[in-house]
Amino acid sequence: MRDGDASRRRLLDAAAAEFAEHGFAGARVDRIAAASGVNKQQMYAWHGSKDGLFDAVFDDQLEHIVDAVPFDALDLPGYAVRLYDSYLREPELIRLTSWNRLERVPVGDLLRGHAHLAQPKLDAIAAAQEQGRIVQELQPAEVYSMVIALAGTWSPVSGTFTASSADDDADHERRREALRLTVRRALTPSP
Repeated sequence: MRDGDASRRRLLDAAAAEFAEHGFAGARVDRIAAASGVNKQQMYAWHGSKDGLFDAVFDDQLEHIVDAVPFDALDLPGYAVRLYDSYLREPELIRLTSWNRLERVPVGDLLRGHAHLAQPKLDAIAAAQEQGRIVQELQPAEVYSMVIALAGTWSPVSGTFTASSADDDADHERRREALRLTVRRALTPSP
């Protein structure tokens, strides 16, 4: 990796950590510069502004956010559990996504301009609906949104209770089972 590429990578990684921790408004360019070893002038030359840097970070992280865990439309309960576990492993991803929602894209599709990233999942849901494996009364995007929302019940941005990797294993397993049961009952047809 060339020095410029390595510096850009350090900058994006440091900025991702800063934005995930403090949001757009609370993030400080001075801290990002210090953590990355990239001076502010170079940062602005590459990204134009703090806004541009946030957009670059979100674009850089977006594919990982969308594909953090394997997706299987025929196993939505398992997908919800895998998302729950990913939120425990990488809480900064859900925080970064939430800050983007709160401070940058307050309404509409969070993935606007990047819908192609979710399209394969929506197509798989539609195919599973045609097979009678997922309820047909909902649009694929609604199914996908509901699974993500249910998986985030105990996420780092939960309004009620945030789980931690330090929680007792029995608590995690109880939550996983609750997710499996709820998603299965809500989104798969009754036998």
